[in-house]
This record gives sequence, structure tokens and C-alpha cells, in this order.
Amino acid sequence: MEALLRITSRAAVFTGVAIASIALLAGCAAAPTTTPQASAPAKSKYLPCIVSDAGGFNDHSFNQLGLQGVQEAAKKIGSSSKQVQSQTASDSVYESNITNLIGQGCNIIVASGFNLVTAVKTDAATSAKTDFAMIDDNSIKAPNVKPVVFETDEAAFLGGYAAAAYSKSGVVATYGGAAYPSVTIYMDGIADGVAYYNQQKNAHVKVLGWNVTTQKGTFVGDFSSQNKSKTIAQNFINDKADVIIPVAGSLYEGAAAAIKSSGGSAVLEGVDADIYNTDTNGYKGLFLTSILKNIQPSVAAVVEQAAGGGTFDNSQYVGTLKNNGVGIAPFHDFESKVPATLAAELATIKAGIISGSIKVTSPSTFNK
Repeated sequence: MEALLRITSRAAVFTGVAIASIALLAGCAAAPTTTPQASAPAKSKYLPCIVSDAGGFNDHSFNQLGLQGVQEAAKKIGSSSKQVQSQTASDSVYESNITNLIGQGCNIIVASGFNLVTAVKTDAATSAKTDFAMIDDNSIKAPNVKPVVFETDEAAFLGGYAAAAYSKSGVVATYGGAAYPSVTIYMDGIADGVAYYNQQKNAHVKVLGWNVTTQKGTFVGDFSSQNKSKTIAQNFINDKADVIIPVAGSLYEGAAAAIKSSGGSAVLEGVDADIYNTDTNGYKGLFLTSILKNIQPSVAAVVEQAAGGGTFDNSQYVGTLKNNGVGIAPFHDFESKVPATLAAELATIKAGIISGSIKVTSPSTFNK
């Protein structure tokens, strides 16, 4: 059941996170999951599991959201769950962790992110009785693998527009952890949203860090090097960027540290989660908003659906603005600091994207 988020005030701008039911993903897929439920004995023998990428479950982003989705589903079906955190980014490590979970009798394994594709493809072929939910990739065609992907360019378009509307310097910057399609799809949407703002307002806001035409930009090279992230953000600040959007999981922390140390007025936009709500490092006050990839409810619904018995549904789930699989968070502390008309403008743009009157496209789209 798809419910459009209606924006009636700035405080209610596109939360996009109220979709935890199985109906949401009828005929669709999901993502990562969780840890044993010690509060009550298991009522179901169905065992959902999740393996993280090297970012870990404390990334305040997609790994954490996947884990929470698995935990939510396990609690609802009265089951325990298992999780394995990958300490390094290596195909052999990922495959070993998945093999470990298979050996523990997991019925479904949620693979958290693009890095795990090779390992999932290998293990899905040799472990036909184990089902997989593959987040952020749809390249594996197998009866026991369900792709769970998100049109984050749609939500990022809104985020880019909001960044341009807020910017005082006329410079917005974005950078990625690594040049994966699940990263560059955000960057395309951000840049296109800024361009749309310029078109509508006859403005000249610049985007640093990404070129839509050449598909080239700035990347840390991984999702763990906070010092590199800080250096990149500081360089953008030196180039007068006052809104910075790291598409890099927990590496927003490096960017936040750069803003703090520079003593400037730059702000951040988060990705995946509403970082204002998930940050535990004292940086939440720097977030203008966040571009949401609603992994937790999607994963929870996929696991619950799979646990219901019957034939495993390996059809692709695509999260969009229309089905609230993606969205944009409230402005939180910046509610009174954004233009008074911005909420209404974003509502109109969202409706246009859903109807198709505003075209949002990316070479990295999963919806092909």
C-alpha cells in the first residue's frame, strides 16, 4: 500500500519513513537485518541474518538501517536473528562471513550493499536453500536472490534543490565514498536538483565534486577514511561551498569535523538515514536535511514476507518517491532558516517527479 507523504508545513517536509508494512513491498524486495531477540523465546524457527560491508553496523547509515530492519522483522515474527560485521572490504572476507551465516542455518541473508555482490553471487549459486536480499544491486539473476534497490536520484533531486535554495555563497558540493552506482545515482540527483533550481529561479548556484555530463567527480576511495573525508570537505569549504553533501556513509563525520574546525557557517545534508536522528557524535545541528533511502522498513517487510512461507519472491523491489521508498527529511533546526516558500516548492516538485512531468534520470538508475 503506497501512501504519498503530504507536506503541509516546513516542519513536515517529506519524512518518508512511515512504511513498515508487508503491503508496501507486495511483489517487491528488502535489505539488511539484525541481532538475536533475547527478550522472549523464539516463536518461529525462521532465522533472518545480515552481513555488513566494511562500514559496519555503527555507520549511522545504510548498514545500521539494514540491521534495524532485520531486528524489527525478527521481533515481529517471534524469531531470533544473527549478524556478522565485515571488518575489511574484501571479497574473501564477505564470502567467508556469508558462508559462516549459511553454516548457522540462516533462512535469509541480507547483504548490505554493493560491495557484497561477488560474494552473494557465489554463495547463492552453491546454497540454493538459502535466500538472499541484495541491497543496492540488481545484477544477480537467481531464484534465491531478491534485489532491493532505490531510485535515490529522485530524493536527491529534492535535496539538491533544497541545498541551492539555502546556499548563501551560491556553491554546493558533493562527494562520494567510492564510485559505485549506488553512490553516483545520488550525485546525479543532487546536481540535477541544483540545475533545476537555477532554471526556475534564474540563479547560478555551482556544484563542486560532480559533473553529470562526464560522470566524473570527487571520491574518498572507501567508506572508512575520515581524515580523507575531512580534507575533501575542507577543500570545498576553501572554495566557498556552504552546503556539503557527502554520499559516503559515516564519512559525514569527517566533513562535520572540517566544518567545526574551520569555524565557518557551512552545513551538511545527510544520505540514507535522517542523520539528525542517528548521529551520536554531536554533529546533528549541522544538518540542513537528509536524503532518505528507507532501508529499514523495506528490509523488515522483505524478511517478514519471506518468513511467511510459500515460494520465495525474487522479484525486484524499487524504492521511489511514489511508494515512499525514498524521501527527504525535515529541516529540523533549520526550519526557520530556509526560504518560506521552500516546503511548498518541494511538494510541487515531488508531485511533478511522481507524475512524470519533471524528469529525473541517472546513468546509474536501477530501474531498467
